[in-house]
Amino acid sequence: MGFFDFIKDAGKKILGKGDDNEAVKKEIEAHQETMPIDNLDVVVDGDTVVLKGTAKTAADKAKAALIAGNIEGIAKVDAEALETQEPSVIDDIFYEIQKGDTLWKVAEIYYKDGSRYPEIFEANREVIKDPDLIYPGQMIRIPNFVA
Repeated sequence: MGFFDFIKDAGKKILGKGDDNEAVKKEIEAHQETMPIDNLDVVVDGDTVVLKGTAKTAADKAKAALIAGNIEGIAKVDAEALETQEPSVIDDIFYEIQKGDTLWKVAEIYYKDGSRYPEIFEANREVIKDPDLIYPGQMIRIPNFVA
């Protein structure tokens, strides 16, 4: 789990207002309490963000990549150098929200049970503030997916 692709023209608008590296870093660090990452270093190079540091878990690493990738102007996130303290197997997948999607619909697709949408919402709280407000092009994590 190192490289992630995103829709460049979708996401939060924070780039181009000063130091882009610092802006993306602050966006990730805003979730430090629930998603701790030690020695976080962020480098924005064109439409790519490179993340370095140490996340507590693989899920925290994935969340940091999602936060960075859901910023308008970012097409790729390289989290290869973002290490994890606790080795873990992550069976999450990433999904790009399509026009007309709801979290219920996504839960039906992946879990065959729409009522499991809160699991998706909770796994993506850093990028989804309201389960009724998702947008096309947004990348989310589908946790605990079993093919």
